[in-house]
Amino acid sequence: MQALQASQGAQVSQAGTTCRRNSPRACGRIGSEDLDYHILGEQLKNRLHLVKLSVGTESVESLDAWQKSPRARGPDGLPRHVTRMWPRRADELLDGGSIYWVIKGVVLCRQRILRLDEVTRADGIRRCAIVLDPDLTRVTATPKRPFQGWRYLPGAEAPPDLRAGRPHEDTLPPELSLALADIGVR
Repeated sequence: MQALQASQGAQVSQAGTTCRRNSPRACGRIGSEDLDYHILGEQLKNRLHLVKLSVGTESVESLDAWQKSPRARGPDGLPRHVTRMWPRRADELLDGGSIYWVIKGVVLCRQRILRLDEVTRADGIRRCAIVLDPDLTRVTATPKRPFQGWRYLPGAEAPPDLRAGRPHEDTLPPELSLALADIGVR
């Protein structure tokens, strides 16, 4: 069977399963370094994320400053965002998902979601606390229209992370990032 498939142009992996034509990464036929890259890329594309407006935030720096305040931190000292709705797809979010922050109409950064905690406030209503990694990762500026609450963001639609720049390089203001994104410069 393998010989027949190979003669017809299909690739066969070591496990004996047929792979798509011209898909070396599906068969593990490329160098280990490339294979690791493609596997990582596929994992990132398959992740589920959240996107949320950061209301009242002027910049990534002001979001970072707010999250360092005692009011924005949980008892464990980690930043968290409390929301009324519990994500139905919590297991997918906790499998490497992030929350992407929209600041002034532009997605500018993300934070890994560490866990979801149940919180009951003084009014007796149960809520969901999204516990976040304290590190903010800047992403490619991507315009996003206003919406209420949070939305799921498939990994394939998530803006890519920015490469690490020079440590003293200033970031662009959100308005300029939005204008550049509108004309296709990212």
